[in-house]
Amino acid sequence: MPAIVIRDLTKHYGDIRAVDGISLEIADREIFGILGPNGAGKTTTLEMIETLREPDSGEILVAGKSVGSEPRAVKEVLGVQLQNTVFFDNLTVGETIDLFGGFYRRAVPTDELLETVELSEKKGAMLDELSGGQQKRVSIALALVNDPDIVFLDEPTTGLDPQARRNIWDIVEKLRGRDKTVVITTHYIEEAEHLCDRVAVMDHGRIISLGTPNELIDANAPESGISFRMRPPLTEEQVHAVTGVLTVSVQNGDEYHVTTVTPQDTLAGIFQAAYENGAVADEITMRRATLEDVFLKITGRSLRE
Repeated sequence: MPAIVIRDLTKHYGDIRAVDGISLEIADREIFGILGPNGAGKTTTLEMIETLREPDSGEILVAGKSVGSEPRAVKEVLGVQLQNTVFFDNLTVGETIDLFGGFYRRAVPTDELLETVELSEKKGAMLDELSGGQQKRVSIALALVNDPDIVFLDEPTTGLDPQARRNIWDIVEKLRGRDKTVVITTHYIEEAEHLCDRVAVMDHGRIISLGTPNELIDANAPESGISFRMRPPLTEEQVHAVTGVLTVSVQNGDEYHVTTVTPQDTLAGIFQAAYENGAVADEITMRRATLEDVFLKITGRSLRE
């Protein structure tokens, strides 16, 4: 049984279609990403699944239970980390987790949660003494306090430095090993590519593409780019004749960038062309397409914060 089933979900605010008839299924124990710019409908979609916002129409099933008719049963199996968490004043990290654990019939021991989010040494620290990344980890611990089957992380690394972001990624990887379904919204391309089994690309309230990161890249942006220098330079026509080359651009007379769907064959062809023409090919870099390229291609604009 899928962890989450969504059918024809909509939410309008006046003339704005925040969520415009989306349907999808999220598998049990999957790490599923919803990727898109601010205003795409990611957070609104999550809030409806989490019972925090009522849909205008559509159906949502969580662990086989209807969000509309069984919200209490749905809440029992969910853990939610919101974009912004407001903590109680004058409480330590440990006291905050103890407090939230008291709201549930079943709670994970505080020390176990602190170990999971790598904050054991901060148990007695006041929350306002923590860095932004550490506070994010506390909010994830609170989302896990009831040992949920399904965990929602809404833009968990926004505003964090690269090291703090990597720490959050490590925590998500731990959840993968604990048989939990994780749903992440993000506008960081590398986050979705690194963590997610599948990704839904949202824009203007709709899901415009869905699949594994590799499936999305292969379907929408299969080309790889190869940049190199050739000395003495070849003509653009000679480079275009290399096996697999689709496009060629030249800068500074001897710097080339080509696109290809057969990068290994093209790379071998570049060296062959250099040998045949008494040239040297060096400063070679190769870049495979990313989800950023996919988003640009299917929406016509760059992913933005």
